[in-house]
Amino acid sequence: MKDYLAKYTSELNGCVKNFDAGQFGKIIDILAEAYKKDRQVFIAGNGGSAGSANHFVCDFGKNAVDYKSGKRRFRIISVSDNIEKFSALANDISFEETFSFQLGNLMNPEDVLIMVSASGNSPNVVRACEFAKTRGARIIALAGFKGGKLKDFADAAVIADLPSYEQIEDAHLIVLHMIVYYFKTHPEALGL
Repeated sequence: MKDYLAKYTSELNGCVKNFDAGQFGKIIDILAEAYKKDRQVFIAGNGGSAGSANHFVCDFGKNAVDYKSGKRRFRIISVSDNIEKFSALANDISFEETFSFQLGNLMNPEDVLIMVSASGNSPNVVRACEFAKTRGARIIALAGFKGGKLKDFADAAVIADLPSYEQIEDAHLIVLHMIVYYFKTHPEALGL
């Protein structure tokens, strides 16, 4: 068991240590610009990635700008968080449109879309990115393996090139927490 734990954590730690600092910096810049221009941030993912997306909405919306400060916080919405809406869209329209349909009613130019996807190839993820590009939105990608199609849409991307979905989802949650903690500890990045 000790060998299993050592291998799992060693692979995950190695991935995190090798995240591209330039790409992470671009993510911070895109989000800081969105904050300064009072743009909306959207996030989405399927399965475990939906869970990470929804978790990020809680942390980012509440903690990236200290809620006790009285300062305006980030405006963030997950289009993965309403199973009733998601399943109705998948059933009545198509699975591919579950995210893009929601964005069609909400997204404006210069808004930000964060897509979280281990494979980077889910049809609804790809379609959401295609739609976001038509709106002039910025796209942040958290993908796994080699990035899939998602990486080609991204203005900034962190790719967790790991052997398992479990480790990729762990790495994505670490990145999302790193983003929140960066803004929490660097309010000057937002002009605060």
